[in-house]
Amino acid sequence: MPRHRPVHLPRPTSPPEAPRDVPSAVTLRQRLAELRGPAVAPRPLDARALAALAANPGCKRRALLDGAGVDKTALATALGSPAPFGQSQFAFMRGNAFEAKVKADGGTELMRLLHERLGEPGEAPRDVAVPDLSAAGPEGRAARTALALREATGAGGWALLDHPMLALEVAGSPAYLEPDAVVVHPDGTWTVVEIKSFPMIDGSADAAKVGAAARQSAVYVLALERIAAATDGAEVGHRVLLVCPKDFSNLPAASVVDVRKQCAVTRRQLIRLTRIEDIAAALPEGTTFDPERSPEELGRAVESVTAAYAPECLAACELAFHCRGKARATGAVEALGRSVRGELGGLTTVGAVLAAAAGKEGDPADPTVSALRRAAALRAEALEGGSGCH
Repeated sequence: MPRHRPVHLPRPTSPPEAPRDVPSAVTLRQRLAELRGPAVAPRPLDARALAALAANPGCKRRALLDGAGVDKTALATALGSPAPFGQSQFAFMRGNAFEAKVKADGGTELMRLLHERLGEPGEAPRDVAVPDLSAAGPEGRAARTALALREATGAGGWALLDHPMLALEVAGSPAYLEPDAVVVHPDGTWTVVEIKSFPMIDGSADAAKVGAAARQSAVYVLALERIAAATDGAEVGHRVLLVCPKDFSNLPAASVVDVRKQCAVTRRQLIRLTRIEDIAAALPEGTTFDPERSPEELGRAVESVTAAYAPECLAACELAFHCRGKARATGAVEALGRSVRGELGGLTTVGAVLAAAAGKEGDPADPTVSALRRAAALRAEALEGGSGCH
């Protein structure tokens, strides 16, 4: 696990004794290792997971599991609700082959696309520095990347950083991120390059996939801004270069995506995330998410942390099917979607909604109850009218 300065949980002022759940001598790093399991290696956060985490900042369950490096795929399997999604090996190999083609010959084609799409004056740059970013461990690679960015900015030329390592603090815990590339311009601007394997047909790609790539790139931009703040003459560009296969070929095409909105949203939501040590301190003593434990014990551990399930989680979280099952079992209206949940006000279960619509429960003066009863009356009227046609 990457080393970082230990963060100690706060000590109570009165009475002067150690907290019941987490001994004061145990650092956050040690506590998270206990939650993960003593023999389980941490699963690092990536930009895709951070984008999904930021999209649902109210979910303490995901914040804790991701912050502790818990393998949610293994956890979901142990709970009997495996997540049936993931990138196929073929798609993974195809994506790697396309990325290698884009970066071939020192990134000549990549720099040409960037120069063309960003409207840089003159000819595409030919003399491009490609610094060596190798170092021991993610913490070492992140330090080497920060040094390379400062050196390239100070040199005042073009530089291409291939798979740099960036660090970003999330909910009190460091996350290490690896964008496809970062280009340093002679004027000190840093541009994130994101290479995807989905096609760009007639100059445009699938809007949902472009949006996901923009949110992922926004995380990289936020991480770069921390380094740029300590680098003279550096500025992180908010226009990201998205490179995809042209039509259905293996030829690269590119477009520029403005991620200022995604950066603002992601920054605000990451700040709102509850700090991991606060969530961990509230857990029952002995809680662990070690996949070697019994399904019953794991189920109790998972349920001890509040979740904020929504149907959108199915495409972004490995535990979504487990959370959906629990939401359906309890009749929670969250299973119907955030928009429906927002419209139902204080009615939190499907049973309460149906009872209010039938006039069995609820305050008639409540606008939500009144609307439900009116909708039920209109439905009954429509059904009666339909039956009279036969």
